[in-house]
Amino acid sequence: MDVVHKKGGIFFCQLWHADRASDNCFQPDGQPPISCTDKPIRAKTQIDGVTEAFFFAPRKLTTREITRVVDDFRKAARNAMEAGFDGVEIHGANGYLIDQFLNDQVNDRTDEYGGSLKNRCRFPLQIVEAVADEIGADRVGIRLSPFADYNDCVDSNLEALDLYMVRSLNKYGVLYCHMIEPRLITQFDNRKTEDGLLLMRKAFEGTFIVAGGYGRKDGNEVVGNGGADLVAFGRLFLANPDLPRRFELKAALNEYDRNTFYTHDPVVGYTDFRFSKLITEFQLYLYANSMAVLFSHLYRLRT
Repeated sequence: MDVVHKKGGIFFCQLWHADRASDNCFQPDGQPPISCTDKPIRAKTQIDGVTEAFFFAPRKLTTREITRVVDDFRKAARNAMEAGFDGVEIHGANGYLIDQFLNDQVNDRTDEYGGSLKNRCRFPLQIVEAVADEIGADRVGIRLSPFADYNDCVDSNLEALDLYMVRSLNKYGVLYCHMIEPRLITQFDNRKTEDGLLLMRKAFEGTFIVAGGYGRKDGNEVVGNGGADLVAFGRLFLANPDLPRRFELKAALNEYDRNTFYTHDPVVGYTDFRFSKLITEFQLYLYANSMAVLFSHLYRLRT
């Protein structure tokens, strides 16, 4: 981390609770995973991209347990800062624990954490408040996935839900909101849609980050037309460790291999993609020219 910090880089640690999207084998004593509900995810999951399996039925959290989970996020944020991170991103997207509380097609609670918009957003916002109080709001971001249906998470009024969330986030002054474009309704494939994030972008007062299958051209366009402050890249970065420089030079990109995204193989995947040969040659060119200028300057000093 020190090396990256010296080069001006920053690290944000994403805090993520898998809940009912998890497996009993990962839980203490093989217990069911937790959720806002006891309904399992209906879709099948894939193990190693091949074997299909059903999700286990979760256990519905009690209100007392919800308080403990909020505190877990707070402690995790503190641990991240002590480990050297510059901030944290609260993962409130993709059908995981926070997203399950938000969406009324999953959240079937009848207590203060279910029913109305205010109640369904209560748990996520309690996490935001706890984390912001612990490490400072200027070191906190949150990721949300409007319009998506990851892990069966759907809401009957998506626009109202997400506008309520972003307006509530303004009260805590968090650094950024990171949203997935509506066109990325499935996990990997884009679709055409007339929906957009402009209403949320206008309502949020902090830095607004968008993600969802962007490339160099449309990434520049969405920032240029005011649709976002920043663009996040995932798949392209996995296959192109030098992506910013490739964009800068308009160099060709490596094609990503989806089969290597989630693998235990220590060699194949993220670490074996090649840096651009064009970039290497360009860097050598810059180095040679800078050395020539240096030696020319030294020669003039001597004469």
